[in-house]
Amino acid sequence: MVNQQASYDIAETQKGRWVTRLTGMTKILVLLSLSVIGMVSYDTWYLVALTIFAILFYQSAHLKWHQVRGLLYAIAAFTALNLILVYVFNPNYGSQIYGTSHVIAGSGYFILTWEELFYLLNMLLKYVFIVPLIFAFLYTTNPSELASSMNRIGFSYKISYAVELSLRYIPDVIRDFKQISLAQQARGLEMSKKAGVWNRLKRSTQILIPLVFSSMDKIEVTTRAMKLRRFGTQKKRTWYMYQRLSKLDYLILTVTTLLIIIGIGLFWVDGSRFYNPFK
Repeated sequence: MVNQQASYDIAETQKGRWVTRLTGMTKILVLLSLSVIGMVSYDTWYLVALTIFAILFYQSAHLKWHQVRGLLYAIAAFTALNLILVYVFNPNYGSQIYGTSHVIAGSGYFILTWEELFYLLNMLLKYVFIVPLIFAFLYTTNPSELASSMNRIGFSYKISYAVELSLRYIPDVIRDFKQISLAQQARGLEMSKKAGVWNRLKRSTQILIPLVFSSMDKIEVTTRAMKLRRFGTQKKRTWYMYQRLSKLDYLILTVTTLLIIIGIGLFWVDGSRFYNPFK
């Protein structure tokens, strides 16, 4: 009775989360293909459409804020820094692309134009649309299923297995880092906010060195275990997490294919990769 109730609760929890019902192969193809076409295209309306699709993809995963908060802050900081550096190194790049210059403010080298703002907006949309896809992919894909899917789309099973092991070791590395940090603090190493940012950075090296040796020891143990099981001696291998494509997979792949065709078609409609509203 308890097992039946647990199964029912799991089914209710997964209800409506269509992303979790997709195979790893489908999610890999969606992520890779839309990332490529999204990075190549600078059509604003097309990027907005990709963003809407990515948000729907993300919302179906039902991720909690604490799961993505840290990574989201890091990506947001990197994005802001990237946009600032793009402007600083060439404030006139937008005008060079779109062929016009509508000045908003400034003079000399640091001049701000509508063309530059529009170009930076397109760059921002590229990050905005790709981040939800990455989050949904990372948090809803089993590492073993990911390795199987990578092998199905043409990657060597050795590379696929290496990716799987890397993903599985990330939680272990995080746990080891916390344990070593607590052990060092118990010995009197101040790592709280009282120490200051610079002191904490310097003292982090005393945590990283034991962490590296601990990780290398685990890698050695894993390597020996795989050699004892004759891993890599055959050209092919079977996968325990192999899944067949469902109707939902075919539907999502069809939608993705249509989005890619539209993106490629817009190259001819716009005359280039760039949508130019300043003509």
